[in-house]
Amino acid sequence: MEFIVEKIGMSRTVSVPATPVTLLKVLDTKVCDVNEGVALVSYSKGKKFNKAIEGQQKKYGLSKEFNRFATINVANTEAGDLDVSGLSEAAVLKTTFKTKGRGFQGGVKRWNFAGGRASHGHRMGRRTGSIGNAEWPGRVQPGKKMPGQYGNTNVTVKNEVVSFDAETGILVVKGSVSGPNGGLGKVRIAK
Repeated sequence: MEFIVEKIGMSRTVSVPATPVTLLKVLDTKVCDVNEGVALVSYSKGKKFNKAIEGQQKKYGLSKEFNRFATINVANTEAGDLDVSGLSEAAVLKTTFKTKGRGFQGGVKRWNFAGGRASHGHRMGRRTGSIGNAEWPGRVQPGKKMPGQYGNTNVTVKNEVVSFDAETGILVVKGSVSGPNGGLGKVRIAK
């Protein structure tokens, strides 16, 4: 079973020693259509929506607050509210979030390269330096660590469940989760 969650932020437990935890809010989700365990679901995030989404809302009989759609694996067999009872018994979750995008970055920031000397007139600075091999193979090998797009990738991490409040929809998991506060992700029950 999967759930769409919003990252609230990080905190820690009051116990000694303190444990770092991440707070996740399980979004209100309506199951619109189920096909072999995979469901089209609608959830609310933000206020903007266009004519295409209005048409989808009419088709599935949703109110205007449910303005986003996604496909997830669910335990439901028919349309209606998403069943979140499985989260109260879960011990371990797999959380998938998109990391913070940092754009085009050099080798020093992206791969933790050391860079060159800063003294005695060196022009090396924060450059990568020599990347080639000898006469053979005479090209740059695929997968070479070089400057390029950094971040904005999906990362899945296993986290232990500390607690789940079904009334407020707040899920507390042990450790950190990728992405910015307010970012959306998916949570899947592993154990």
